This record gives sequence, C-alpha cells and structure tokens, in this order.
Amino acid sequence: MALTSFAYQHQIVFSFSKIPKDSTFTPATKTWVVQLPSAAKKKLQLSYITCSSSSPSSSQETTSETAESCVNLGLSLFSKGRVREALEQFNLALTLNPNVMEAQAALYNKACCHAYRGEGKQAAECLRTALKEYDLKFGTILNDPDLASFRALPEFKELQEEARLGGEDIGYSFRRDLKLISEVQAPFRGVRKFFYVAFAAAAGISTFFTIPRLVVAIQGGDNAPDLLNTATNAGINIGGFVVLVALFLWENKKEEEQLAQISRNETLSRLPLRLSTNRVVELVQLRDTARPVILAGRKESVSLAMRKAEKFRTELLRRGVLLVPVIWGESKAAPVLKKGFGGSEKTATVLPSIGDEFEKRAQSVTAKSKLQSEVRFKAEAVSPGEWERWIKDQQKSEGVTPGEDVYILLRLDGRIRRSGKGMPDWQQIVSELPAMEDLLSQLEK
Repeated sequence: MALTSFAYQHQIVFSFSKIPKDSTFTPATKTWVVQLPSAAKKKLQLSYITCSSSSPSSSQETTSETAESCVNLGLSLFSKGRVREALEQFNLALTLNPNVMEAQAALYNKACCHAYRGEGKQAAECLRTALKEYDLKFGTILNDPDLASFRALPEFKELQEEARLGGEDIGYSFRRDLKLISEVQAPFRGVRKFFYVAFAAAAGISTFFTIPRLVVAIQGGDNAPDLLNTATNAGINIGGFVVLVALFLWENKKEEEQLAQISRNETLSRLPLRLSTNRVVELVQLRDTARPVILAGRKESVSLAMRKAEKFRTELLRRGVLLVPVIWGESKAAPVLKKGFGGSEKTATVLPSIGDEFEKRAQSVTAKSKLQSEVRFKAEAVSPGEWERWIKDQQKSEGVTPGEDVYILLRLDGRIRRSGKGMPDWQQIVSELPAMEDLLSQLEK
C-alpha cells in the first residue's frame, strides 16, 4: 500500500491510494487502524500528527532508553528484591553513553547488587572503577547499609588499604582526606620534613665536594689539605646526611601509621549498633553522649564480664558507659540481612543519609537530647562481621594476636581511650572515669 504525505498550512495530511472499507479512524488517538487480511493477523497504526508554527517541539513521546532511566528502573527492581534484573539494568546503563554521575550511580548500585549476592570480587571491581574514574567518595562505601555484608569481606579490607595508599588504580581522594586529618593532628610534621630534606640536601652537596679533597689528603703531597680536618668534615657531612634521611623516613613511617589509624577510626565511627529502644545508630552519633566499652572475645568471657559489670551498673551509668559485646564467630552463625535500596521506612530514618557532611550525620536523625534518653547500659552490635574485622585489625596494629579476648574503652569524642587484653577491671574503670556532669567530662568532648 503506497503512502505519501505533504505539508499544507502547518498540517501533515496523509493520502492513501487505497483505504480498505473496514478501516476506521479513532479521533481520541488520531490514528487510522487498517485491518489487513486475516492471513496476516496484524494491525498497522499510522499516527496523524498536527504541527504548529508557534510550538516547534514535537508532541511525540520518546520511548528510547537512557542511562538515567535504566538506573532508576534498576533501583526500583532492587527494592523489590529482583536483583538479577536490577543488575541487568545497571549494566545496560553503562552501555548508553552515561555522564559522570550516571556512570557513578550505575557502578555503585551494581556493586550493591554483587554485595547482595555475596560476590565480593565483582563488587570491589565496580567500586574501584567508580573511585578511580568517577570521583566516588570512599565515605559513601563506609556509610551505606546495603554494603554492610561487603564490608565484612576480605575484598573490602583490600579496597580500603588501596584507597588509603592511593594510586592510579584507585585514585587519591580518600588519601587526601586522610592526610588533611593527619595534618590537623600533627601540624608540624610537614615543616619538619621540609627541614630534613633541605639539610640533607646541604649535607649531600657538602659531601660531594669534600670527598675529592679527602682523596687528595690521603694521597698526600705539598698542596694536600690536612687529612684530619678533611676526614672530620667528611664524617660530619656523611653522618648528618644519614641521620637526616633516617629522620625523614621515620616521619614517613609515622605518617603512614597515623593514616592507617585514622582510617580505622573512620571505620569504627561508622559501625552500627542497636540501642535498648531497638533503634539503630552509628557510633559517631553517640559522641558527647556515651563512652562505649567494646568487649570482644569468647562467649563465656564476655558473658562473665557483663555479669561483673552489673555490680557497678549505677556508677558506670553515671559515667556514660555503654557496653557493646562482640562474640567471636557470631557473624558466621547470624543470618545475613539482605535488603535493597527500598528498605523499610524505619531503617531509612535511623541511618544517616549517604553523602552528608560528617558532622551533619552525627546530628541528622534526632535531637541529641532524645538520643541521650535512649542510651542505656547495653547495646547490640549490628553487622557483627564488620565489628569483628575492625577489632582484629586493631589487634594487629597493637601487636596482639587476632582472636584474643580484648576490651576497648572509647572517649566521649569517639577516640580510643585505652585497650587491653582480657576483660576490664570495672572497679578501676569507675575510679578512672569522671562522671558525665564533671568538668573533666566536658573537656573530653
């Protein structure tokens, strides 16, 4: 059937060389529906389009897929538990020429799907690409509850270590953030390193000119310099150069240790726990409100320590002590809670939002006074695998065999006050800690 069209007074007019008698025109949709022979069993729809000179845009709706639409559809599917289909949408989004934000979202959510399925290596690769090429913030990975199962895997530890060290494969954004915190905590390290380099360079240049004089002095002769003075100068220059280089390397080592500790502290601040009111919070939200005491070890040891703490309950509460028991191996027995981006509204309200400023996250859920009233004597560690991994990393850094019974007492500002092997002496802690209303507690915040 031949079809021709031409423009007349801003309208498109369709003319057919032959229109079957049983065809009909539907005004509502402005379409001709032409019934083809029964053998074909098909319908041909032709749109009747009206154009206006005052409105250059077409009224046709585009049904083509975009990276943004695929990401949004993938999120919707993930929230319904249809993870395989969501993964397909995120993969499709990456093939549709996405911009930086769309590619970052597709890779990040793809990583969440892999984490849900227990595919740690695939999740790490997606996050590594997003960190390197699309400026994903590592704090987002630390904060997202959908990646809780991934953070308990060895692949996360490898990824975090790569991000701390920085490099072309992972990017430098996380390391820059850590170095900024390090400079605040050790403001004169950069100045010391500068002088070490400057003086080492001066000693090296001096040595460069002193060595030939020392050779001439050893050979002797009428014009040879004094051997003792020349050897003394060479020894001072060489010794100074070696000492200054050693000091510079020592500063670098201390800086790396500090960056590793800051990274562990950042991970610690994001660990979730459940209060006695069944509300889930992160440790950072308890700053200025409680002094958590982490009890990690075998079930028998932790249970005994908890029973002993009951004898000092009143005094410990006056000092803001909050007990957080962590049983070795409990994460293996605990069922993995798999949830999507469309988790329950209750979960959404108790956890900080992704990408918020650090201090805003600490204040974002409710007023601090309400949080204070919810804090009781004991809290439950949520995602015990994350807690166990962090504690064992801390044990390695302190030279303690991973898996031993340990306790960790935190300050009101969230930093570690002290730690030790075995379980704590509660009488000693009561004697050591000031009451919450005391001036020393106010200075600790």
